[in-house]
Amino acid sequence: MKSYRKELWFTVPTRRAFINITPQVQECLYESGIAEGLILVNAMHITASVFINDDESGLHHDYEVWLEKLAPHEPVGQYRHNRGEDNADAHLKRQIMGREVVVAVSDGQLDFGTWEQIFYGEFDGGRRKRVLVKIIGE
Repeated sequence: MKSYRKELWFTVPTRRAFINITPQVQECLYESGIAEGLILVNAMHITASVFINDDESGLHHDYEVWLEKLAPHEPVGQYRHNRGEDNADAHLKRQIMGREVVVAVSDGQLDFGTWEQIFYGEFDGGRRKRVLVKIIGE
């Protein structure tokens, strides 16, 4: 069995964003030479997420509105964590959207369902953060 590891780095200038990272993950798969196996894509920061869904701007807007209702950024004083910080909402949003995804690799391709894409979700931007791509297989 072969194994491949790479870190993808992101610096998002805005507080929140959804970035389609499918092309970068696909490039990792090509670099790995693995044709059959599994790929893990994992946000390596507690205020960021990796998830799979449709790449549709209306959906991304709906996520933004929904997440802000569930865990509003302001007032920052509503969160105990924000004593000295202002990102408690980002931790909660990450918990909702998830830490990682696992995708099957079949015939050298990401084995997706219809419309599926991999996204990096940033909920407390402005600093450099990483995503781990780990691929195992043959």
